[in-house]
Amino acid sequence: MNSFRLTPLLRRQLIHNTTSYKTPARRLFHSTSPIMSEKLKPAARVSGRRQDVWSIINEAAAASPRQPIVNMGQGFFGYNPPDFILAAAKSALDRVECNQYSPTKGRPRLLKALADAYSPLWGRQLDPNSEITVTTGANEGMLSAFMAFIEPGDEVIVFEPFFDQYISNIEMPGGKIVYVPMHPPAEGAIKTLSAGEWSIDFDELARAVTPKTKMLVLNTPHNPVGKVFSRQELEKIAAICVKHQIIILSDEVYDRLFYTPFTRIATLRKEVERITLTVGSAGKNFYATGWRVGWLIGPPHLIQYVSAAHTRICYSSVSPLQEACAIAFEQASAHNFWQVCIHDMTQKMTRFNAIWDELGIPYSQPEGGYFVMANFHKVQLPQDYPFPPHVAERPRDFKLAWFLIQELGVAAIPPSEFYTDANAHIVEDYLRFAVCKPDEVLEDAKERLRGLKKYLKE
Repeated sequence: MNSFRLTPLLRRQLIHNTTSYKTPARRLFHSTSPIMSEKLKPAARVSGRRQDVWSIINEAAAASPRQPIVNMGQGFFGYNPPDFILAAAKSALDRVECNQYSPTKGRPRLLKALADAYSPLWGRQLDPNSEITVTTGANEGMLSAFMAFIEPGDEVIVFEPFFDQYISNIEMPGGKIVYVPMHPPAEGAIKTLSAGEWSIDFDELARAVTPKTKMLVLNTPHNPVGKVFSRQELEKIAAICVKHQIIILSDEVYDRLFYTPFTRIATLRKEVERITLTVGSAGKNFYATGWRVGWLIGPPHLIQYVSAAHTRICYSSVSPLQEACAIAFEQASAHNFWQVCIHDMTQKMTRFNAIWDELGIPYSQPEGGYFVMANFHKVQLPQDYPFPPHVAERPRDFKLAWFLIQELGVAAIPPSEFYTDANAHIVEDYLRFAVCKPDEVLEDAKERLRGLKKYLKE
């Protein structure tokens, strides 16, 4: 069964966070030093933040009487990669060279495998030596991109909802984030519609551009919405970026999980490709989020600086798993792997989303990825429910998530965490569920979610 596990670190954080989520920095050292020296205080970039969604959900899981919790919140797979990928990883560990440093840009075998895999999608031959760099997961790859190009005061446009790591990664080099909200369909509270109906107001996007705009972050297929940006939408985004020479950082980590036509923005035309960095992830591609192998594809005049930043951040990435990823790409087609991935995830989506159809709860039908956003507008929370203060003052989706864990034992993620406070109301009735779990876990979650029936408004 898929249950939450609290590591010793998370338990210590939980003890600290439940005392007060706005604890001043000096409280971190309360047990050993009542007064903190100025020199021991943490940097502003990591201090003074309110309790994040992951801490709150872990706290709720630990406090819930419904144990073990069925974790439909965090986006890790509940099953292993296929045998041919595991065999590649195991065999790599037996080879001396695979247990030593890899070249900073990546193992030659993986660079070639990536070039071979993506060249047909680009419609031309990619140069593995100058147009691809391997990183320690997609997240470190994006941090390397920001570190390579963002100076203090430079502006980066980010669409809401956003992957929360974008924010800290942009802030680290001193970037200023300019948010442009994505809007759910007007009838999303009463009708199940395609995730593609979530939309960007392109007038809002145009107004967000200033002379200081250096980059724009795009995520397609999108987490958490499940939207695959249409070619027409990408053309509009690209036109703005080409006009103002804004670097596009396209987060395409779910690029093998799409259920509608998927266009990669770098492939629109040459003038777009020359300003685009495309991010990929072995963790998402091969059911192995713990492997932390990612890559960026882009023109040499951009990639060389991403590689330079990556070298300074972590020098090189884990060698045996790079080798395993290379073999996985080499053998994927022979195993019909990409088609199987799409088929299996589609089956899981259909299986799990049947509960929303049964309950009459509308949801956004995903076009890609492995998350589904359900709209809980019809769910009536009991009056005077005992929410802890740090949940009671957050948007309604946080209360929904806490309630779901406490009463039904199902964990989901409140998406307002991925919006600014000003725009959190846009998604306050939604919850995000990850369906990349074994079928028996999905069935367990569905059975528990039937407990919502008594809370549904007519």
